Amino acid sequence: MEPIYKNLITADWITITLFSSVLFLVVAKSLFYTRFLNFIILPFNNKYLFMYNKKDKLLNWFHIFFTVFQLLNFSLFLYYAQYIILRTGTTPYPHMYIIILGLWMLFLLTKIFLQLGNGFVFNNNRNISEFIFKKLSYLNYSGLIMFLANVILTYVIKDSQTVLFISIFLIILINAVGWFTILKNHQKYIATHFFYFILYLCALEIAPFVIIANYLKV
Repeated sequence: MEPIYKNLITADWITITLFSSVLFLVVAKSLFYTRFLNFIILPFNNKYLFMYNKKDKLLNWFHIFFTVFQLLNFSLFLYYAQYIILRTGTTPYPHMYIIILGLWMLFLLTKIFLQLGNGFVFNNNRNISEFIFKKLSYLNYSGLIMFLANVILTYVIKDSQTVLFISIFLIILINAVGWFTILKNHQKYIATHFFYFILYLCALEIAPFVIIANYLKV
C-alpha cells in the first residue's frame, strides 16, 4: 500500500497576522485607556470626535495604532471576501494577502495625501483634516468588526458567506453613521461649497470603492 500525501493548509500566517493586530489594539488601550473608552462607543456617541479633533490629530499614536490595526484586518477581510465571493474551489495563496495589504496601504495613503493637497490648494486645511480624521476614525472602528469576522472565518465557520455579508453590512452601517455625523456637523460649510463637495465625493469617496468592488468581481 502506497502512502497518500495530503496537502494540509495551515492558518499559521493568519494567526500571526491576527495576533499582531491585537498587539496594536492592546498597546493603544494600555497607553490611552481613557481615549480608548471614548473611542469604543464612537457609533453611539460622537464625544470622541469633539474631544480629540485637535492639532496633530492624524499623527497621534492612538490614531496610528488603530489605523495599523485596521490595515491588517481590512486587508485580511478583503483576502477572505475575494476568495468567498469568487468561490474558485482552491485556497488562495498567502502572498495575495501581502499584495492586498500593500495596495490598501497605497490606496489609503494616496487618498489622504490627495485630500490634504485639496485642502492646501483651496486654503482649507482645517476642514479637510477634520474630514479625514473623522472618516478614518469610523473606518478604524469598523476594523473591530473586520477583526471579529476574520476570527470567525478562520477558526469557527470557514468560508461562510453569511458571516461575510453580515460583516459587510455592519461595516457599511458604521461608516454611514460616520458620514451622517460629518454631514450634520459641517452642513453650513457643505452648503456654501456644494459643487466642490459633490466633486470631492465622486472623485475621492465613491470612485475608489467602485474600483475595489470591480476588483473583487474580476
